[in-house]
Amino acid sequence: MHYIRHSMTDPDELPTYPDSHTPEFAANLLVEDGLELNEPKEEDAEELFTIVEENRSYLREWLPWLDDVSSIDDEKSLIRREKQSKGNSKLYLIRLSGRIVGVIGLNWVDWDNKSFGLGYWLSEESTGQGIITKSCSRIIDHCFYDLRLHRSVIEVAVENHPSRSVAERLGMRLEGISKDREWLYDHFVDSVMYAITSSEWKED
Repeated sequence: MHYIRHSMTDPDELPTYPDSHTPEFAANLLVEDGLELNEPKEEDAEELFTIVEENRSYLREWLPWLDDVSSIDDEKSLIRREKQSKGNSKLYLIRLSGRIVGVIGLNWVDWDNKSFGLGYWLSEESTGQGIITKSCSRIIDHCFYDLRLHRSVIEVAVENHPSRSVAERLGMRLEGISKDREWLYDHFVDSVMYAITSSEWKED
């Protein structure tokens, strides 16, 4: 389990696309039969918040934003901010047989350098089915082939072994460790960075 950042940044302070020809993210991505990624809508906020509430203690181990999401209105605000992100991030709901089971997306996009950072979380009961690995693969395909981005990054806590395994199953390269990279409620955690380029992706 990695994280999707719940950014509080004012969208007007973020840089815009480098030019008007930058491709747009797909609204929906089919991963496989029964598994799809959808743009969140405000009407999804209640179901999404319910999943966060049911998994709060589980998610809290590695996700730093749980204290910022304490109501359905908080989820609605997140969805509204996402719609105003001007292409600097992208959020998708993970739906299994039509039911929301998690969130995945791009924490950041550097259009100038054609790179992006992936983040995700999944309900505890939905783990162990390959959902995150398959969903990450679908998003990387979309970013490399449709949007012509070049470099994908996953940054996770060093001790977050399940999430590290996702990056490794995707064939990502371990690029380094950052000391005290993130403040997690009451302590710092070191992080490890994985990356893969479009030329390396599925080259076999």
